[in-house]
Amino acid sequence: MTGSTGPVRDASPSVPTSPTPTTPPAEPTIGDTVHDTARDRVGIVMAHQGPCLQLRPLGGGREWDADPAHVRPPSPAELLSAQLAEVNARSRQQI
Repeated sequence: MTGSTGPVRDASPSVPTSPTPTTPPAEPTIGDTVHDTARDRVGIVMAHQGPCLQLRPLGGGREWDADPAHVRPPSPAELLSAQLAEVNARSRQQI
């Protein structure tokens, strides 16, 4: 009887894979919409002040400082959520 003696193994030697080099993310410019991961907020870059970025909520309001190391482009879901929150806030003020 011919049969399997166990799991089939690849005879090729294991080749360690190194991480693919990536380019560092571009520094956001004034007017870019970004996600501040430290505060879990989406805002618009208004200025660069020293080592920090000045961000403002999408609908306007008080700016806050953000560390560029904690800022990234928002995902489509994060951007949509922030925009929807702004529309809802405006609709409550019109009453």
